[in-house]
Amino acid sequence: MSKTEKTLTPRLVKKLWVAFILIIVLMGASYIFITGYFANKYNQATAQRVNANIADHLIEEKFQNASPFLADGSVNKALFGDVMHDMMAVNRSIEVYLLDKTGEILYSVVLDHSENAPEKTVSLAPIQSFIANKGQEYVLGDDPRNPGKQKIFSAAAFNVDGREGFIYIILAGKEFQLISENLLGQYFMKLGIGATVLTMIFAAVIGMLSIWFLTKNLRLITRTIRKFQEGDLNARIENAEKSDIEVFAHSFNDMADTIVGNIDKMKSVDQLRRELIANVSHDLRTPLAILKGYVETLQIKRDSLSEQEKQEYLQITHTNIDKLSKVIDQLFEYSKLEAEQVTPEKEPFSITELSHDLIAKFKVIADKKKIALVLDKPEKNSMVFADLSLVERALQNLIENAVKYTEPEGKVTLSIQPTGKNIKISIADTGAGIPLSEQPFIFDRYKQVDPSTQKQGSGLGLAIVKKIMDLHETTITVLSSPREGSSFIFRLPAYPV
Repeated sequence: MSKTEKTLTPRLVKKLWVAFILIIVLMGASYIFITGYFANKYNQATAQRVNANIADHLIEEKFQNASPFLADGSVNKALFGDVMHDMMAVNRSIEVYLLDKTGEILYSVVLDHSENAPEKTVSLAPIQSFIANKGQEYVLGDDPRNPGKQKIFSAAAFNVDGREGFIYIILAGKEFQLISENLLGQYFMKLGIGATVLTMIFAAVIGMLSIWFLTKNLRLITRTIRKFQEGDLNARIENAEKSDIEVFAHSFNDMADTIVGNIDKMKSVDQLRRELIANVSHDLRTPLAILKGYVETLQIKRDSLSEQEKQEYLQITHTNIDKLSKVIDQLFEYSKLEAEQVTPEKEPFSITELSHDLIAKFKVIADKKKIALVLDKPEKNSMVFADLSLVERALQNLIENAVKYTEPEGKVTLSIQPTGKNIKISIADTGAGIPLSEQPFIFDRYKQVDPSTQKQGSGLGLAIVKKIMDLHETTITVLSSPREGSSFIFRLPAYPV
């Protein structure tokens, strides 16, 4: 395992462990709270269901032999003292209240000894609901000794001597509450310790399995990336669409393909650069060698050479200087185009007038070679929207190339033809043509059809034309057959006159 993997993998695993433990702790705390809450409710519901009829039994047993009210209408406190004595013998947490039919508390033994000011009334809604369902449903009622709190109870209605009311019995009184809270605290402590231990064991086992499973694909991707980093350019994540992190896997594969493609492109560019340097060096070396030879001849034999020979040597020297200058200019121009340092400044202009000017410029060279250089249908004026100087440069290279490779008595034709929203421009010659195998590469920089021919140049002319067409978002195509000549065709957007 590499140092990088040792550093990054534990860091991720630690974060996953922390997150997992926090989740388990929160789940454990929630479980303890929910379990305690519902356990308490269950115990209360059970106690209420078991003691649901206690109020009815009290009325049946006590009120048959004695009235809860004295002759003067006051409460029979002695009777209720006996009731509480009997009740507390069975359950010390029970509290008995005598209510009138409005819910007002008439008497209770516990209230006589209470230091807190009790509520004077009890809500009748829970009592009526309890009586209606005969104590079979869990219902909480008011606790007179603890205003605002509710507890389980038993209740029954009575009608004695024309007086109506309710016996209201709190089944979980204050003493019960104290004991219950103490036991509940102990229960929570034991449950918490047990749950914590079980949670830690459970979290350790499930956490290890979960983290191993969750990071399996990540480990696979990490190994693949490391292979790629170490030089295995064919390393790819297999079955990326089945990975848990599919987007990341596809992104890596796409990135790797892009990097490999860029590397191949860089290798190709580097190879072309080497070829360019080698070929340009040859083109520079030839005129430089000629220049050096004739200059040395002039220096050594300046006294023995005739004036005509001196002029001839100087003319040859001047011609080769022009060749050197042209090669250097083309290199500079192509480098700017390739580096995207040229921005076309488009404007409307007459492609017909530009063609007339170029025909006139190359007329002298064509006449010397006895080549007919013509403009097809020169009477029609066509306007285009493009960069004038760049289009002029492209046409100049194409015409110069056509004249160079056309034999004497041949013909070079520049045609301009409107085609809908575009102007079609073609330069056709009757030269030797271009072999089919060479046509796909004719616009590559420094690609020459026949390097052995004496008509070779810097090899950048057509490459410059291709770059200019790219800047105008158009294409240039070549139609050629051996011994039948060639045609270079491109289109420019027409400008309405």
